[in-house]
Amino acid sequence: MNRLTSKDLWSGLMFIGFGLFALIYGSNLAVGTAVRMGPGYVPRMLSYILIGLGLVILVRAIITPGDTIERLYLRPIVMITIGVVAFALLFETAGMFPALVALIFLSALGGQEFKVIETILACIVLTAICTVLFKLGLDMNIMVVRGIW
Repeated sequence: MNRLTSKDLWSGLMFIGFGLFALIYGSNLAVGTAVRMGPGYVPRMLSYILIGLGLVILVRAIITPGDTIERLYLRPIVMITIGVVAFALLFETAGMFPALVALIFLSALGGQEFKVIETILACIVLTAICTVLFKLGLDMNIMVVRGIW
């Protein structure tokens, strides 16, 4: 098995990369001390944890390589991205219900098996949960459907 195609190797490198990016991006924030934390204290500590975790995964991948990377499937990536963009565009203008329906249907189209009945049931259940949680439970000022609620 080729060590360069190990999922763990690339996961470790990705963790280290995100940790370094966060360190560089937040380098202008004041850190402070453990007693008087500045705005950069928690992001910096989380960056160090992310880098440390990435190093552990990377070393483990070098010692014992794991599964190889599967081929990239573009359809799920594209459909889920389109679904999230549709949700963002519809949420303010049409309301939460149409935005969630668009997100769920478009994301479901990205899968290998698209079943209309299951997707409709997911829309009903997830919309009900979101309405109860955000509108009734948290009393957020969210429009469920434009002009109705």
